[in-house]
Amino acid sequence: MSITEAPLVDPAVIERALVAGLRRGGDLAEVFVEDRRSTSVSLDDRRVEELSSGHDRGAGVRVVVGETTGFAHTADLSEAGLVAAAEAASAVARGGGGGVREVALEGRPFGRAERVEVLPETVPKRSKVELLERADAAARSSGSAVVQVSAHYADSRRRFVVANSDGLFAGDDQVRTQMGVHAVASGDAGLQTGYENLARTVGFELFERNSVEAVAAAAAHRALRKLDARPAPSGVVPVVIKRGSGGILVHEACGHGLEADVTTKDASVYAGRVGEQVASPLVTLVDDGTLGDFWGTFAVDDEGNATQRNVLIENGVLGDYMWDVLRARKQGRRSSGNGRRQSYHHLPMVRMTNTYVLAGQDDPDEILAQTPHGVYVARLGGGSVNTTTGDFVFGMTEAYLIEDGKITAPIRDANLIGNGPDVLRSIDAVGSDFDVLPGTCGKDGQLVPVGCGMPTMRVNGVTVGGTAGA
Repeated sequence: MSITEAPLVDPAVIERALVAGLRRGGDLAEVFVEDRRSTSVSLDDRRVEELSSGHDRGAGVRVVVGETTGFAHTADLSEAGLVAAAEAASAVARGGGGGVREVALEGRPFGRAERVEVLPETVPKRSKVELLERADAAARSSGSAVVQVSAHYADSRRRFVVANSDGLFAGDDQVRTQMGVHAVASGDAGLQTGYENLARTVGFELFERNSVEAVAAAAAHRALRKLDARPAPSGVVPVVIKRGSGGILVHEACGHGLEADVTTKDASVYAGRVGEQVASPLVTLVDDGTLGDFWGTFAVDDEGNATQRNVLIENGVLGDYMWDVLRARKQGRRSSGNGRRQSYHHLPMVRMTNTYVLAGQDDPDEILAQTPHGVYVARLGGGSVNTTTGDFVFGMTEAYLIEDGKITAPIRDANLIGNGPDVLRSIDAVGSDFDVLPGTCGKDGQLVPVGCGMPTMRVNGVTVGGTAGA
């Protein structure tokens, strides 16, 4: 089923709501109507701890007058409800002008869920629980030291239409399916944890294409390996980051600083630097919402613009930022398809989709062999970044020593500490491999799904916040 086959709201009703929003003057009115269904299952120590389904439906209306934005949201999708929301948003934003502006909506292509083979909403909940039971068994069979396993499954289907007073009328039908496994192992060093997840913008066929048991085993083995972990070194050392896993560093330490809502406020270390060399010539950074079936892939953003492949940094030179409608209008340009919102309760803002460094020419094994000593990061955890300065801190949840060009002993959880622009300039090897991992990006209280990707890369010096001497 596609959104064009089941309209959420009569376009004529949306037109009248837009007219109401601009009745007292304004620069832009927008109506965003969303229908979201979801299922969540959690298994902890072989017991189902949560099994829930949700359905949320409503609309958000914004009216822009100069530098002021008025916003209202409602669960009432009747004409009266939408008009009332539009009038409320206008009351906040209006700054004069008066008069009535007629709005004629122009149809644009709608995103469809055509890539989905099995809609998760058609799959019995029992089948979803069985996936987690299989994962639990596989994790526990990985070793007797595994003492606790928890697993989580979730799916969602998000349909929306969005229209504005410029005549735009578009929408999308987004299906996402995921599962994750968390394993705890016990040994002489205490309790150690491991996590692995699987997430794609596809349906329940995800589990025909991928092994649930392999996901669970990866989580368990990660925890088991850490039982023999040594203290992490402390100081500035060369760091080799495994393909995929370091994408979160690029996302946080660089990507957020390239979002136009921060660059236009001079709140980014990259503000005003288009055309400058900001990274190693080996680095080409892309944000691409059209990439395969990765977690940050979709057809239409939450302002009705088609997603696209945006080259942000090419051969180390900053080429452009990511743009939403409001920031783009002020610059006399088009949106780059990066206007996103968590739900109809929220205003859209500039957000990443799938952000990644392109693969290079270096053999990943040779990168390691040519690194006499350092740290190999197989998995990064959460972190934080100051976009104004570029300074960051990230946790390493799976890492190893590099000794004589080889991966040796695992090290205990520690932090990577540095500065985004400095790290980008210090990349001296980029592998020919590549992967994108799923993530959830938080910004100004809103969460959206994203993909973070990269090839194997070496940074010739990053501060590791461990407890052993470097």
